[in-house]
Amino acid sequence: MQGVLSRRELLNRASGGFLGTALSYLLAQDGTLADAQETSRPGARYHHPPRAHSCIVLFMPGGVSHVDTFDPKPELTRRHGQRSEHPREPSTQAAPGALFGSPWSFQQHGQSGLPVSELFPHLGGCVDDLAILRSMHGPTAAHAAAGLFMNTGFIRNGFPSVGSWVSYGLGRMNDNLPCYVVLNGSGNLGQVGGAPNWSSGFIPAEHQGVMFGGGTSPVANLRPTRGGEPVDRRTQLDLLARLNQMHLAQQPDHPELAARAASYELAFRMQTHAPEAVDINQETAQTRRLYGLDRPNGPSLARNCLLARRLVERGVRFVQIFHGAWDAHGDLKRNHENNCRGCDQPIAGLLMDLKRRGLLDTTLVVFASEFGRTPQAQGSGPGAGRDHHARGFTIWLAGGGVKGGISYGATDELGHSAVENPVSVHDLHATILHLMGIDHERLTFRHASRDYRLTDVHGRVVTDILV
Repeated sequence: MQGVLSRRELLNRASGGFLGTALSYLLAQDGTLADAQETSRPGARYHHPPRAHSCIVLFMPGGVSHVDTFDPKPELTRRHGQRSEHPREPSTQAAPGALFGSPWSFQQHGQSGLPVSELFPHLGGCVDDLAILRSMHGPTAAHAAAGLFMNTGFIRNGFPSVGSWVSYGLGRMNDNLPCYVVLNGSGNLGQVGGAPNWSSGFIPAEHQGVMFGGGTSPVANLRPTRGGEPVDRRTQLDLLARLNQMHLAQQPDHPELAARAASYELAFRMQTHAPEAVDINQETAQTRRLYGLDRPNGPSLARNCLLARRLVERGVRFVQIFHGAWDAHGDLKRNHENNCRGCDQPIAGLLMDLKRRGLLDTTLVVFASEFGRTPQAQGSGPGAGRDHHARGFTIWLAGGGVKGGISYGATDELGHSAVENPVSVHDLHATILHLMGIDHERLTFRHASRDYRLTDVHGRVVTDILV
């Protein structure tokens, strides 16, 4: 008969309740219950005072060339055209060609005097707010696997992304907006593996990234297609919630049902609050110019950077922007000039806007790619490019408790390998969580009889770059 529990189901539920009661009592006796709750459940309190309440990740899929942007190599330029002594990497597409000096010059900027490529004239003006990590390295130079590793800490599908871990550990600051939002400006997400990069993996589905689209209506279906007063929709949603709760009571081992019910509630709240949050037309002409939106066919990243600022301003904890197609196997010059032209002013505008509003101190901004590109040429002549390269590359961080105007670590004189203060992707993840008030070793989720964490069994906080 429907609604009647089988003997197996009854014993399963009863044993779970008895076990939970006993465990709660034992943990309470030795004072560890609060710690266990705070380290594993949604909405947990911080493990330590956070420096950043929000994080914006600017992810550049395809592989930004470090030796052409933030890691100048005069020796590489001097030896341009000479034969390379480095062997072919396992995951590169072709045998390395001759050494390839950067086609662009570097200039020192700001009080720090840090060098930045002429590809980034606007961002060069923000260099005193940047901590440039020149000694990143990863385990693979294959796009999909390296993208997953940068975004989830693993090279295989099925693991929670950084934003999902933050959502799980800290919960939402604004009940009317998602905790974790993904903005797509690249139009080529398949190159980096697509949705698994912002998936919640095996933790509850309510913590996955919520995709916002482009254009003037980034959130689909915000307004009902048919009429109806808000009170009517509220009544309908309450009825649906009760039905879902009844279904969940009969299926206790399916947490995705609870996530689905939570998504209905969030969607209802967003119908009231999200239209204002994503309406960048409310911004002044001066602000729009700052991001480059006054330019004809203003770059999509300009809109997404401005939208990211509006979201963190309203309590969204984690915003991830995917932009560009940096896979310059051929015609490096045209590829990187086009990409930098589309992202230089918007990213600089984001940093300046956050700073003038007093938000940069509590917002961590990360600029990253899945790997760098080889110091050697792929092909020859004016159309030469660079291959994939994971042994040494560059990212930068700004705001949210990070020292500005510094570089950390180094690659060798040709930009091939990280040789000074190497920083792994797990180290980067540990540092991001630390700045947001989370101990990366304590935030865990039990899955397949093992306690998983974002940093697996690795990772150290890069304390030298912190204020």
